[in-house]
Amino acid sequence: MGASLLDAVLDETLDPAYAQAAAARRAGGRTRPRLRGRVTVALTMVVAGLLLAVTYDQAAATVQGRQQVRAALVDDIQQGSDVTDDLAAQLETLRTEVTSTRDELLAASAVGQRAGDALARAELGAAAVPLTGPGLLVTLANADPTADEDPVGGGTQESDPRGRVRDGDLQLVVNALWAAGAEAVSINGQRLGPTTAIRFAGEAVLVDFRPVTNPYEIRALGDANTLATRFLTSPEVNALAVISQTFGLRFDYAEEDELTVPAASIPELRSSVPEGSDPPAPTPDPVPGG
Repeated sequence: MGASLLDAVLDETLDPAYAQAAAARRAGGRTRPRLRGRVTVALTMVVAGLLLAVTYDQAAATVQGRQQVRAALVDDIQQGSDVTDDLAAQLETLRTEVTSTRDELLAASAVGQRAGDALARAELGAAAVPLTGPGLLVTLANADPTADEDPVGGGTQESDPRGRVRDGDLQLVVNALWAAGAEAVSINGQRLGPTTAIRFAGEAVLVDFRPVTNPYEIRALGDANTLATRFLTSPEVNALAVISQTFGLRFDYAEEDELTVPAASIPELRSSVPEGSDPPAPTPDPVPGG
């Protein structure tokens, strides 16, 4: 029995109560870090959810604001277009009345008739009257778009600017048509006169300072067969064909039996003097301090 008691003393060096207390402390220590970890994960998920909700709200507000801005711009453009159309209609009505009254007065005398004939020739040369007849219809258009081109909404990918019809392309076509013998030319309903300019402003092509949009329809009056033959063999068209094949522009033409081109806008009269008289001398600029 003595040996058994000695073995028990050697095997169990710790007091049982102390051993139980140490085991309880170790168990409690493991429980507290585990609880803290769970609380940290929960707080992290809550914060991530809040950030996600705030980000979504901001993105939704941005999209909604962009749509509102776009809608407002569309409304402004529509209102401006309506006003412009009304003014253009009024101008055309007044122009018709003035022309009718003028023709009646000129036809009342031989001198007036001769003046009317000279005026008619001048209006024809100034592209001031609409014309109808056979001719050539040429169409230029941008390459197929690869991204949203909404100027307000925007797209994630920009289209290649080389695939857009530029003012130089339209100038090549117009010059080739004039050289081929065209008697009258218009672009998207804008008649080309002696002082008409074709320019590029930002992303828009301006004809006589008025914007025209893609696709671009060029009408040229004259003998259709002659126009087509001379037009297709011109160096300008050959250069444009190379550009079209390289960048994917659409370039079509067709002979038409009847085309109509409108009258060009009346140029602004800046000064005039009676025939045979000397023009007035220019007014000198004022001298500073005089």
